[in-house]
Amino acid sequence: MTRRSPLRPGTLGPVVAAAAALACAEFVRSGVYAAYLPQAGPRELGLPQAAVGLAWTAHFAADTLMRGPAGALIARRGLRVVMLLGALLSLLALALLPLAHWPWLLVLVAALHGVGFAAMWPGAMNLTADAAREGYQGRAITGVALGVMPLVGGGVLLMGGLAQGDPGLALLVALGMQTLGVLATLALPARPVRPREEGKAPAPERVRRAARALAPLLPAAFMQNVTMSMLGLLLFTLAPGLGLNYWGMVALLVVGGVVAYGSLPFTGRVADRGRARLALTAGFALVGLALTAISATPPVWALYPLAAVAGLGYACISPGWAALVTGTLPEAERPAAWGALMTFENAGTALGPLLGSLAFAQLGVPGPFLVGGLLALTTATVYIIFRRAFPEGRGAQPA
Repeated sequence: MTRRSPLRPGTLGPVVAAAAALACAEFVRSGVYAAYLPQAGPRELGLPQAAVGLAWTAHFAADTLMRGPAGALIARRGLRVVMLLGALLSLLALALLPLAHWPWLLVLVAALHGVGFAAMWPGAMNLTADAAREGYQGRAITGVALGVMPLVGGGVLLMGGLAQGDPGLALLVALGMQTLGVLATLALPARPVRPREEGKAPAPERVRRAARALAPLLPAAFMQNVTMSMLGLLLFTLAPGLGLNYWGMVALLVVGGVVAYGSLPFTGRVADRGRARLALTAGFALVGLALTAISATPPVWALYPLAAVAGLGYACISPGWAALVTGTLPEAERPAAWGALMTFENAGTALGPLLGSLAFAQLGVPGPFLVGGLLALTTATVYIIFRRAFPEGRGAQPA
């Protein structure tokens, strides 16, 4: 380990293992529900598309509802046991897919998969937070989360292409990736990489302390994911109304992505040096201003600098949120509290596309940008008004 590594000595292996298990799970989920089942459901299983959509809903609902209990179980039973059990449940669900010739059975299998998947994000994020050096939590967590994201798109592209010709081969790929995820969980530590101080307070008092720290984070967790997921499914639908063709929208996304990734070293350092709330507030303000400006349908040339502003905003949000959560939640109760927090994050992710679609139906092309911009600005305002609920500067200041 180098001095500048964000991780504590000896923790790189466990963090890589947790990230690998999470990446495999995300690859499988996106590939199965966004690419494999929409093609194999009607052709191989004889199911209507409505059953496929219901299976995705059941999976996502089970994942959302079980993240809190998964976090509590991690705190009680340890990371390796819980993530291994989750990965095995997911593998079992995939093995049962070829037998799901009835809608009710497909829904049950998808829900079982959601229960298994629920352990992945709380486990990987809590391990990374524990493994990170003081003052580097935001950057470490953001690095792991962003490293997993390419596997989401990879699952859709690879399994979608395979399912067009041979759905059975696509399912074999999913089973293979999930098996790799199971093997990765075997490399996880049985004990915390950093022992937590339980303190002498009784269990009810610890629960109340965690609840007090968690409460001000819940609305923010929900709202930030609403604003970030509103446009995902609509971007290429909205492109002609902005004067963009397919490749013009791709270029717009590339500009925003390059600025976001290029800015992360700087914004992550700001967040980790005791300015997590400031980074988060600035991020939402920048995103809100950019989306609101885009809702005015400016000339095409103006969209690219606005995309850069939005990219900078997202580069502030991700490490800012990670550092704020790790600095606010009590360390002893963090796995359970973070699991509950992720339930609200998931709910916001689920609601965002619906809200964006309603805004598009009612207000046309400007609608999703306007509503998303106003929600982002509202979230920034909330962080300013309730700034005393988010203590800053807890961690050590890295050189």
